Amino acid sequence: MSLCLCVDEMHPSLPELLAPLGIVLHYRPDLTATEIPAALAAQPYDGLIVRSKLRVNSALLAHGPHLRYVARAGAGVDNIDEAALAAAGVTLLNAPEGNRDAVGEYTLGLLLALFRNIARADHEVRQGSWRREANRGEEIGGKTIGILGYGNMGAAFARRLSSFGCTVLAYDIDPAHQGDHHAIMVSLQELQERAEVLSVHIPYVAANRHFVNDELLAGFRNPIWLLNTARGEVLDHAALVRGLRGGQVRGAALDVLENEKLGTLTPMQQATLEYLQASPSVLFSPHIGGWSFQSYQRINEVLAHKIGAFLRTARAGY
Repeated sequence: MSLCLCVDEMHPSLPELLAPLGIVLHYRPDLTATEIPAALAAQPYDGLIVRSKLRVNSALLAHGPHLRYVARAGAGVDNIDEAALAAAGVTLLNAPEGNRDAVGEYTLGLLLALFRNIARADHEVRQGSWRREANRGEEIGGKTIGILGYGNMGAAFARRLSSFGCTVLAYDIDPAHQGDHHAIMVSLQELQERAEVLSVHIPYVAANRHFVNDELLAGFRNPIWLLNTARGEVLDHAALVRGLRGGQVRGAALDVLENEKLGTLTPMQQATLEYLQASPSVLFSPHIGGWSFQSYQRINEVLAHKIGAFLRTARAGY
């Protein structure tokens, strides 16, 4: 028997997926972040399943001396101290395969909405305004789309672009992320030279903070449309404002923000957000790119598969 503590809301299929693996799940999404250390220490848990309620670091791991794995329900692991897990001999599992299709579809939707002025046109008609010429838009066909980061999410977006008659270029520092028949891998310089759209799909790690900044944006030969469905911290929002003001950025669609706790914005963050909110060239959504009914269940399936594989390997090693 293996014990696992889950401290975040999950699709209700999780217990039935874990039971055949010999896992007894203690499902406690009611726990606050401050209550979790004591709960973790109360039982000899082998596993911990989290979303984004808390930061998993060495202080938390000290309360779970029996932990063998931490499973992150989603793609991003920026709330998990990977070095602390490695030092404690705890394996990190995540589930980017679970919501990559949702992100790929949603990013395509943002691009269409941005190109065809869908949100603005909807608002105008609701206000009694019928402006066809002012809402004439762009087509994806014939464009060169640049994808920054060609992992699960970037590749899923590229697959959905394949029928639009556009050229898709991708840049990634990870040699394991290779091009396919949906995208051509290029250098960052070539991406900047040719792309008319930049879609951001890199994870948030310290090295990627403000990766998309003034210098990167200024390096594009063409004025670009910018999409970010990755993490807000990888984009310098003040640089985005400057890009919009200067014409280097034609429009932006942001599913993520640098600070998504809107009640805690610094004065500079507030001023930047207010400018973006007032811009008719910017679209927002509240970090829902990977948030579909189907991905909610599929993440469970991916995690259960990975936890099962981990436990089988661990048992074989004894």
